[in-house]
Amino acid sequence: ILMDEFLKENSAYERLYAEYKKYGSLTVGFDFDGTVHDYHKTGATYEMVKKLLRDLHKLKCKLICWTAYHNLDYVNNFLVEHKIPFNGINTDGIELGWESRKPFFSALLDDRAGLVQVYNDLTKLVNTITNEKHLGI
Repeated sequence: ILMDEFLKENSAYERLYAEYKKYGSLTVGFDFDGTVHDYHKTGATYEMVKKLLRDLHKLKCKLICWTAYHNLDYVNNFLVEHKIPFNGINTDGIELGWESRKPFFSALLDDRAGLVQVYNDLTKLVNTITNEKHLGI
């Protein structure tokens, strides 16, 4: 049976790795509520996602917060207060050269969009690139 390319095991990670190696950066979108912010007051801290965003920032990745939250000043202040790096809120991470309503990102960290797989793939990428840099690769 023929399988779609990006339904194969590890294909999303391999694409992220190849894009990072080609461009030296990725544009990573991340959701606000339920991904880095406890909107529903469940007691969640999202520390693992916050650490991942800090690690991606160290690798020169562009980080764009995407949110439907009504108060963008609150979002901005929350990100700063919690030391979550970001290059913009609800804005494009790169210039496409044409108009598009679709936000551009290489990966999206979102509690409603397979957060565990994207988190695992990006964590693996951070670890691989960091090890390669230490080894001079």
